[in-house]
Amino acid sequence: MAIWYTADTHFGHENIIRFCKRPYKSASHMDGALLENMWKVVGTEDELWIVGDFSFGEAAKNTTYLNQIFTQLPGASKHLVVGNHDLAPTLELPWDSVNHLTEVRDGKLQQRNTLCHYPMITWNHARRGALQLFGHVHNNWRGSQNSVNVGVDVWNFKPVSFSDIERRTRTLSVNKHWDNVEARSN
Repeated sequence: MAIWYTADTHFGHENIIRFCKRPYKSASHMDGALLENMWKVVGTEDELWIVGDFSFGEAAKNTTYLNQIFTQLPGASKHLVVGNHDLAPTLELPWDSVNHLTEVRDGKLQQRNTLCHYPMITWNHARRGALQLFGHVHNNWRGSQNSVNVGVDVWNFKPVSFSDIERRTRTLSVNKHWDNVEARSN
């Protein structure tokens, strides 16, 4: 079993294509591509974490549409970390869990990484190497060495594994405020 992370799918949202310069002709084209990309990496026994903004716009209010998309998601378990665009119909889908903030053990060290739709400056176990995974900012910011954007707009429109995330941390800079909030103890 593997764990996969993604954010800001915005299923059904026509305007996100223009806002984020997504390479799709329409929302239905985007929806199909996102689902196809998920099925390319997420196995039937895997966990899938959507770190906010599953759907948006009129589609996010349409329970028939939402159920149609939800039933096409791969994986044995599906979890939602609530984003600012996740309305009641999305929250009522048969997720295995729905949280605003949660910790997930993953990686070689099985550290408790914090998932929140919004980027954070610090979190539980941050000084011990736990990462924070977020979305919300789309393609505006990839994150820092310890807080990584898992949104589709910065990961070629597909979910990512913890090893992918760890590799990316080595290419990102230290958050300029890190030493202000997490002073090193001697």
